[in-house]
Amino acid sequence: MENGESGWSGYRPSKTLWGWSIVGASALTMVLGFTWGGSTTSGRANVMTDIAVRNAKADLVASICVHNFVTATDAEHNLKALQAKSSWQRDDFITEGGWAQIAGIDGTVTNAADTCADQLVKMKELPQSGGDAGVTDS
Repeated sequence: MENGESGWSGYRPSKTLWGWSIVGASALTMVLGFTWGGSTTSGRANVMTDIAVRNAKADLVASICVHNFVTATDAEHNLKALQAKSSWQRDDFITEGGWAQIAGIDGTVTNAADTCADQLVKMKELPQSGGDAGVTDS
């Protein structure tokens, strides 16, 4: 150390060490990005899209189901019967009543009857049928 370079200031890495350092830093960045950084692969993005579509479809059908249930004849009696059912029997009650059936959709929509039953059970009383009173011209 005759020229005054000592410790880290005198260290000069080789090109091989620089190359492997870049490879290691890139791999670490990818691992951290995909685990904690929020990056996703296209396969995972497709799965997330499918789940979001399924949930949106179930929410839409459940909203229509609640409307069909509330506007049906003897809705008050049906609501009391629904509330008397166990939580695992409510979706069957909704499905058998036909309130979750939507024209153009064959079969049942996953989770729609459950969501509809949950929304109906939370109601203390049925809303008053006032036609389209909630619709405004704005």
